[in-house]
Amino acid sequence: MDEARFLALALKNPINVAILDELHQLALPDAWLVSGCLVQSVWNVLTGRAIDYGIADYDVFYFDPDTSWDAEDVVIRKLQARLDHLGVKIETRNQARVHLWYPAKHGLPYPPLSCSTDGIDRFLTQNTQVGVRRSDDGFHVYAPHGFDDVAGLIARPNPPNFSAANYAVKAARWRALWPELTVIAPE
Repeated sequence: MDEARFLALALKNPINVAILDELHQLALPDAWLVSGCLVQSVWNVLTGRAIDYGIADYDVFYFDPDTSWDAEDVVIRKLQARLDHLGVKIETRNQARVHLWYPAKHGLPYPPLSCSTDGIDRFLTQNTQVGVRRSDDGFHVYAPHGFDDVAGLIARPNPPNFSAANYAVKAARWRALWPELTVIAPE
């Protein structure tokens, strides 16, 4: 699968399109729609399921040097209010402040990041290391490992920031929803 095919399938989900349009209008700094909502939309097309089947939430990353909770909360509330009509859970996170809360929540170190794509690089699985953003000249895709695992319905561990326990939980959830999925065991 190439980038154009991935994007065409991910954008079959009208919720993905609505979020991307809203992010573009809001002009949040370094804003991306990321991870499962994109990959799982593609899986749903490939397996003949409803486009939004199994999607628990829609993850939005942005990068603002203001690392205060108050500033992030304003963005979270604003985006949710503007997208409430979609009836989905949106998880908005400022990647500039993840290092402040991640170690306490997950028990793993997390270095400060310099941009949103650094956060994508640290995802638990390689197949979900994808992001899409919209600009005046179209859509841009970030996918450091390409799309072979997405197209092949393969979950593969991403060694940086890896937790075998978190991977097992995520893989079990995905396998229950998409039994066609091949889960690569961590080494």
